[in-house]
Amino acid sequence: MAQAIQVQFAGALERFIHERVDGAGLYSSAGEYLQDLVRRDFEREEERKWGWLRDELKAGVEADEAEFVPLDVAALLLKAKTRRDAHG
Repeated sequence: MAQAIQVQFAGALERFIHERVDGAGLYSSAGEYLQDLVRRDFEREEERKWGWLRDELKAGVEADEAEFVPLDVAALLLKAKTRRDAHG
């Protein structure tokens, strides 16, 4: 269940919101306008996070297979277990 959040605006911000809502505005209520703003901000943040991940992975995705190094998973796990056992 959604929890209600109350926000109050005054002055120029309040007038600005009313301009977006009243008359020929795109929104039927201030709440709808604010929900849209929050949703867009959320989407931008998600895109920023995914963009960071894409940027981090880009070099590997675009790398020539000749640049890849073979990985022996069993040896890697054994090394990790040996370190863990040595350090308690």
